Amino acid sequence: MIEIKEVLRLWLAGQSLREVTRLAGLDRKTVRRYVQAAQAAGLDREDDQSRLTDELLGAVVAVVRPERPRGTGASWEAIAGQREQIKAWLGQNLTLAKVHMLLERRGIVVPYRTLHRFAVAELGFGRRQPTVRVADGEPGREVQVDFGRLGLVPDPATGRRRVAQGLIFTAVYSRHMFVYPTLRQTLDDVVAGFEAAWAFFGGVFPVAIPDNMKTIVDRADAVDPRLNDAFREYAQARGFVVDPARVRHPRDKPRVERCVPYARSNFFAGEDFRDIDDCRERAVTWCAQVAGMRVHRTTQCRPAEVFAAEERPLLLPAPETGFAVPSYSRPKVAPDRHVEIGRALYSVPGELIGQRILARADGTTIKLYWHGQLIKVHLVVEPGRRRTDPADLPTEQAVYAMRDLDALHRRAAVYGDHIAAYTAAILEHPLPWTKMRQVYRLLGLVRRHGAEAVDQACQRALDAETVNVGLIDRMLTRGRDGQADEQATTPRPATASRFVRDSNDFSVRRPS
Repeated sequence: MIEIKEVLRLWLAGQSLREVTRLAGLDRKTVRRYVQAAQAAGLDREDDQSRLTDELLGAVVAVVRPERPRGTGASWEAIAGQREQIKAWLGQNLTLAKVHMLLERRGIVVPYRTLHRFAVAELGFGRRQPTVRVADGEPGREVQVDFGRLGLVPDPATGRRRVAQGLIFTAVYSRHMFVYPTLRQTLDDVVAGFEAAWAFFGGVFPVAIPDNMKTIVDRADAVDPRLNDAFREYAQARGFVVDPARVRHPRDKPRVERCVPYARSNFFAGEDFRDIDDCRERAVTWCAQVAGMRVHRTTQCRPAEVFAAEERPLLLPAPETGFAVPSYSRPKVAPDRHVEIGRALYSVPGELIGQRILARADGTTIKLYWHGQLIKVHLVVEPGRRRTDPADLPTEQAVYAMRDLDALHRRAAVYGDHIAAYTAAILEHPLPWTKMRQVYRLLGLVRRHGAEAVDQACQRALDAETVNVGLIDRMLTRGRDGQADEQATTPRPATASRFVRDSNDFSVRRPS
């Protein structure tokens, strides 16, 4: 009533609706409703303030604030009659604006603001779920890991500024943190960050809780995530377990989430770094002297002191040697029984042409697996080179593929001494591997004409000091044809035909 009386008093004093709105601090539509209700009750602009009696003010209040038996207005009651339908629409992920439109189609025209207040109060629309603080757990057990953008740092190699990401580690129990700035998020950089963190903490946490970064998690899942094979091998080497957070669930790692903006604003902002190495060195100092010695708002303790007293003695031993980051791939075995790894070729044993095998490369060796079994180990060669084990190739192809002249000579010696001598004469050349096809042709003559005939032909060719496989072929071919011609010219004994009559049938008998 005091608010309505003040509006009407200013209006009777000759103030415009705009000026009344400014002086009373109300909405113009509210001021207009008050004035219109007073005019309907008999108030005129020419009246004085004595007309503002309790009866007049009561009549105005009855119009602008009608009595509500249930504490709600007519619009609220109309919406309450559609409660279940509105709940169903919101369950279908419809927006409240769409619900307001659908209600108008049903003939229920209400203010949107009233609908919003009803949805919030009665249906819990737009309310955030309550936050439940998770216990810190045992000291020295868990560390949470996350990437966060820090800012731009100079890159002397390119002469420009690049975005620096911070790989941040936060001990769950003590809140002691470590920041490792990096320009990339590759597997090598992540492993280097973990190695630097273990050196900073003086040990390895048994459990690491990272987000679903691609360098660690290949396939995200709430209960059965698929980890990267190379990072899983690194975790096994260092003795810790990886428990990734769920996708789009930052509350699974809240300790490190709060450290990301803190590191960006307190450590990086306003600083000038020479390069990424300078940024890393200053990050170690900041983590130890500033972030570690501050009084944490939640624990009301200094994280570095709590960590040194309660967590460091419980950590796993810090690594003493480096870790060669392996890379896994699934190359396909080519028809030449080789696979390509790192732009180099390596032979594969067995009949696996067309199959995809698992290959592991660690910088010094190449290990090939088939169905979980190690089938071959090679030393790494430079890109563009090839490493072939003759034992991986078929026997009939290994000699030619490897240009093994000794093996070829031994194979020829099996069929005869003269064949062996003729083979040695063929391979007596400045480029002997260019004559290997002639030896293979000579061995083919052995299969066609027999070892004895070829050995005799080689003996005659050696006596004539002629080294020519084509001559041997012609000698054997002509010798076989000569035998066939000789057999054809030899007369065969005559044999009587089955239809030839006896000679006595043709004799003439004269009468005596």
